[in-house]
Amino acid sequence: MSKQPQTCAALIIAAPASGQGKTTITATLAWHYRRQGKQIRIFKVGPDFLDPMILSFASGHPVYQVDLWMVGETHSRQLIANAAKQADIILIEGVMGLFDGSPSTADLAAILGIPVLAVIDASAMAQTFAALAFGLANFRQDVTLAGVLANRVGSARHTEMLTSALPEDLPCLATMPRQTESLPSRYLGLVQADELTDLSERLDKLADSIQLNPEFVLPQIKLDYEPVEALPPLLKDLRIGVAKDAAFAFVYQANLDCLTAMGAELVFFSPLTDSKLPEVDSLYLPGGYPELHLETLSQNMSMRQAICEHINANKPVVAECGGMLYLCRTLTDKHGQQAEMCGVLAADAKLQARLTALALQQVTIDNHTLRGHTYHHSLLENQPDAIVYAECPNGNNVCEAVFQQQRLTASYIHFYFQSSPGLIARWLTP
Repeated sequence: MSKQPQTCAALIIAAPASGQGKTTITATLAWHYRRQGKQIRIFKVGPDFLDPMILSFASGHPVYQVDLWMVGETHSRQLIANAAKQADIILIEGVMGLFDGSPSTADLAAILGIPVLAVIDASAMAQTFAALAFGLANFRQDVTLAGVLANRVGSARHTEMLTSALPEDLPCLATMPRQTESLPSRYLGLVQADELTDLSERLDKLADSIQLNPEFVLPQIKLDYEPVEALPPLLKDLRIGVAKDAAFAFVYQANLDCLTAMGAELVFFSPLTDSKLPEVDSLYLPGGYPELHLETLSQNMSMRQAICEHINANKPVVAECGGMLYLCRTLTDKHGQQAEMCGVLAADAKLQARLTALALQQVTIDNHTLRGHTYHHSLLENQPDAIVYAECPNGNNVCEAVFQQQRLTASYIHFYFQSSPGLIARWLTP
């Protein structure tokens, strides 16, 4: 099949470091253009669940990951070019600092040929803002900076000090005042969008506050891609139960798409509120915040029993991170409160005061290589034997275990299903 070009306005939102306000600015721009009646599609560079929830709300559409390692260049191009068929504007939120990591946001910008808007927290600087912007613009010749956005600006005088030293070919395309209310967060990142009952009002205030330069015109980009080849129907006629509620919400939309593309019917259920499992052949228990819902999960004895019966009947289950913690004997939160969980895995999970793992991960099983990432604050005590340990492509010493017993596959790793659909199908097929 030949390449098919798509043209669309596109911009990568990046920053010199984490914590500069990339997600808030990306959501604000999406909401601003959406209020004008534009069709917006947003992507997130690298593994992330919480930012995409906010960005999905702001754009009105699911947010997909693009990444040169976990997702891969070809599939990233396919996702973006496919979105361009329906979108007026594509926004891509970067990860960490623009040049941080391998691969970095800058690597993606260079390969895709999409210009970058650099978001800089200007709250504690004046003319140095221009020096930082100049460095970002000139560090790599294969990365194009469309301009900069001054975030957390104190006043009109502050704006003048920030922008007066900028080169003529490096415009300040927008400013955001310091007083603007930001999006709340907790230890794993932003608070989930469903928990913010006033998110529309917050986004309205943000969109009203941002000051766009009249010269700010989104660049039109031609996107070439190879059409997506259909996946084989390896899960045809299977019903897969997917846990989905406030405790289990860390799931890539691309994973759900992958399962349905292989022929599965997805049936969503809530371990928090449902008393029994739906009629399904297999289960997918994604990550989330089970530690924030200890009492409710523990007291829902009928659901715990139903999951145990499913596993004891030798039916398939894939459990990731929080989904795995739910299957342990006990789970202890950061305050020392402990509750009984399903008791399928002979392990006890305990939240720690600090982050315990953050890394890209790759596992190879029977010549199938599956990619993903890990990000958690808990540790397992008395854990079962692993069938394999993952490797990190960046030399990080984090090597997460993959556990299997009966037809249960569990790990701290959040898997990206599209990286090895055949292995995922094998794990979920009765």
